[in-house]
Amino acid sequence: MDHKQLNYFLALADTLHFSRASERCYISPPTLSRQIKQLESEVGAPLFIRDNRSVSLTPQGKAFVHYAQATLASWRQFKSECQDESKPLTGELSLYCSVTASYSFIYDLFARYRKEYPQVELNLMTGDPAFSISQVQGDLADVAVAVKPASLPQGLEYQSIGRSRLVFIAPTMTCPLTDLIDNHSAGDMPWGALPYIVPEQGVLKERIDHFFKRKGIQPQVYAHVSGHEAMVALASLGFGVAYIPEIVLSQSPFKNQVQQLNLQSEEIDIGLVTKKKRLQDPVINKLFSVSCGIFNS
Repeated sequence: MDHKQLNYFLALADTLHFSRASERCYISPPTLSRQIKQLESEVGAPLFIRDNRSVSLTPQGKAFVHYAQATLASWRQFKSECQDESKPLTGELSLYCSVTASYSFIYDLFARYRKEYPQVELNLMTGDPAFSISQVQGDLADVAVAVKPASLPQGLEYQSIGRSRLVFIAPTMTCPLTDLIDNHSAGDMPWGALPYIVPEQGVLKERIDHFFKRKGIQPQVYAHVSGHEAMVALASLGFGVAYIPEIVLSQSPFKNQVQQLNLQSEEIDIGLVTKKKRLQDPVINKLFSVSCGIFNS
């Protein structure tokens, strides 16, 4: 087996979906299927249970996750120790972030890093920011852009790259929701009567749950959504009120179809996350150094 096959296996083990895993790995679903079958043949046991509707890990597959993660981590560590400092920096670096972060933070970071270290291969994966930390913990990404949690998991390194206000948004279109909002000021808003679009998990879910608890309301949740960008779209269509980072709104194609509710808000800290031991890898260490020069200067 080779390291690419291990990466393919981990992508499928994480998504449990051939199409999504193949997109992440930049290969076709049939190619991914062939690679997984070849890996299973070499291992001598099935790693996944497949049917027409779902994919799941076998007991052997669950055990193989730990082997694949440890093997790839050891390989990356070995390569970093063999790096000749007198030669140009080489290697690979994978970074996971939301679509918004790829526009607002990562473009400038990758542009500077590419200029200084052109021989490093950069791989960008986008998805729900709620999964950022787990992507790093599971060795599915070397680095991730994440909202800083109240308590950072042990063994992780965090470096701030920016902040954003959290804002409540509602539609501008004429609908029952805007009629209800327009008839009240922020001070007497009937928060318990509003429908809400909330994230499925992550720091933002914790923040909105805290808001509901502070207001003493049992929210009417219209939808649980994966990804902040989709929350803006649903809010613009009048399905509910959403609580999102202002930076997401500024990058959204629907920003002119929503209004911000006049309510005092809090801020979130956004930064790069990696495993502390991975900072020994010069490829990752230099990314953090470049980031510090851009965002903390």
